[in-house]
Amino acid sequence: MKKVDHIGIAVRDLNAVLPYYTDTLGLPLMKIEEVESQKVRVAFIDAGNVKLELLEAMDDQSAIYKFLEKKGEGIHHIAFGVENIEQRMEELRDKGIRLLSDKPNPGAGGAMVAFLHPKSSNGVLYELCEKE
Repeated sequence: MKKVDHIGIAVRDLNAVLPYYTDTLGLPLMKIEEVESQKVRVAFIDAGNVKLELLEAMDDQSAIYKFLEKKGEGIHHIAFGVENIEQRMEELRDKGIRLLSDKPNPGAGGAMVAFLHPKSSNGVLYELCEKE
């Protein structure tokens, strides 16, 4: 793992919470985008040494929607920047770590992503994130 790339935070209404991060905390909004493959609308917030990724479900089939229904708003995942994500996934599988997918998927910001199952990570959802 190279570094913590971002912290994913599940929110019910992106437009409603953005002023807290930008006005109250004074953090700059980098961009907002929709990630069809994950069924989420994402806002990237620059928090200095790490980005905050605010995640709003686009429909009730989104993993974020299901997370919000079960646990409410809050930290969803911690993402580590990696190189050669497929090789890293294989190394983790060889160590007995369960992943949520067999292959990386397109994520926000043009990244390829894969998630480690929380049952293999002491209850924390970790994301591997490879960017060009």
